[in-house]
Amino acid sequence: MPDTSRETLPAAPAPADEPRGCLFALSQPPLMIFLGVIGCLLLMAAVHDLFVL
Repeated sequence: MPDTSRETLPAAPAPADEPRGCLFALSQPPLMIFLGVIGCLLLMAAVHDLFVL
């Protein structure tokens, strides 16, 4: 007959809570893609204003 008893497993220790700051946010790929696109648009506008008549 199969063993149907429920054994309690020891609980795993909780991971230490580490604060996540600005560097964690900047490491996210969608945010970096968005900031890169905005930066390129600003750079193109600045170059256009400076060098194009």
